[in-house]
Amino acid sequence: MSATTPAFAQAPATEAALRTATFSVENMTCASCPITVRLAMEGVEGVRSAEVDFETKSATVVFDPALTDPEAIAAASMNAGYPATPAAGMPE
Repeated sequence: MSATTPAFAQAPATEAALRTATFSVENMTCASCPITVRLAMEGVEGVRSAEVDFETKSATVVFDPALTDPEAIAAASMNAGYPATPAAGMPE
């Protein structure tokens, strides 16, 4: 008999439960920098997607708030060498 996971145990968020956060990203100086930022942000558990724009020096991230938060996503970018801060006006 195999073990089963209860239905209530950390089920993935539905699309309605996901949040989107926009970040200002510093230190991007070349076209390959956004790749590093995207990979760092997507490496955070709970991040569904990250789109990084070199020209605007920004990142838009879709994430599950039950698994992560903007601070953890920003920290991952910072650890990769690209300080990120939530854009002004972002809902808490």
